[in-house]
Amino acid sequence: MPAKTPFTQPTIGDRERDYVLEALESRELAGNGRFTKACQSLLEQKTGAAKVILTHSATGALDMMPLVLDMEPGDEVIVPSFTFVSTANAFALRGVVPVFVDVRADTLNLDETLIEGALTGRTRAVVPVHYAGVACEMDTIMEIARRHGLAVLEDAAQGIGSTYKGKPLGSFGELSALSFHATKNITAGEGGALLINEPALIERAEIAAEKGTNRSLFVRGEVDKYTWVDLGSSFMPGEMSAALLLAQLEQENEINDRRRMLWERYHHALMPLEQRGLVHRPTVPAGCVHNGHIYYLMFTDGEAQQRARNALVAAGFNASSHYGALHNSPAARRFGRAEGRFAVTEHIATSLLRLPLFAHMETGVVDRVSEILLQL
Repeated sequence: MPAKTPFTQPTIGDRERDYVLEALESRELAGNGRFTKACQSLLEQKTGAAKVILTHSATGALDMMPLVLDMEPGDEVIVPSFTFVSTANAFALRGVVPVFVDVRADTLNLDETLIEGALTGRTRAVVPVHYAGVACEMDTIMEIARRHGLAVLEDAAQGIGSTYKGKPLGSFGELSALSFHATKNITAGEGGALLINEPALIERAEIAAEKGTNRSLFVRGEVDKYTWVDLGSSFMPGEMSAALLLAQLEQENEINDRRRMLWERYHHALMPLEQRGLVHRPTVPAGCVHNGHIYYLMFTDGEAQQRARNALVAAGFNASSHYGALHNSPAARRFGRAEGRFAVTEHIATSLLRLPLFAHMETGVVDRVSEILLQL
């Protein structure tokens, strides 16, 4: 049996080792040190956010959103059913009801045409999820939100380095979340960031990140002591994680360029499968620049997907399905509400297959995986 090629793997080099060792030797390992501040500053430059707060995960950044917006039990948010559980769980934890809608068949992103039909008098926000680093239709979503007085809270966990009409993903909503999990293009092992694009929300976000205290004001000398002023929790990563992240952020362009090259190689090689009607390849709409986060194929049905996956695994290549239909989960039936039909989500939950892709992967892996799939 040949050695397995992993589905994904972090790209780590000397810079990462040097920065982590520097953080370790400094003995200043708690959060919000030099490396944390450097990461936040660099992310502010990259995204244009008014303020960035580094978090221990994108889940943590999402968890902060209902706190920052003072959402109450019974409030509602619109979310796609095809997403990771954290997108919904962050709101359900505060008694906010995630209202699930279907996704588009082309990008697998939130279907913007379904938003208004899911609104009620309790709707507070729309949560677009940029699947595979490809942008949602943000012009339409922002216009719907403006007309109905809703917040836009971007789940840009997969979107570092991607843009929509020239603007970085994460720069549209009042608040946005990025992920730096080990499976993402840019990694801290575990890590995330809350992007605050509405300056009026900065102070509340700082309080939420400082365990409900006004410690940030104290550190800046704006109060003579700090105290508990609102709800919050512990969201900050340690300095070793931030050191790893800084090294990665400094190489973001190179990492994403390499991933896009591999993505394009898959896309060209697998065109015959689509021409034969066996799969749909990913769609990147005009005006969108993606970051090569995921290359996937959508097969005609779950059996075809499983045959393809078995063939790759037998040859030593790890390929993976992705999210289930979240609206069908036990917790969604308990804490959320499904709105409308979910033909796309229910189809791709069984028919989508993600192919191996990471920045230091050899082009020969793309060629061999494609060769195996073309023989189906």
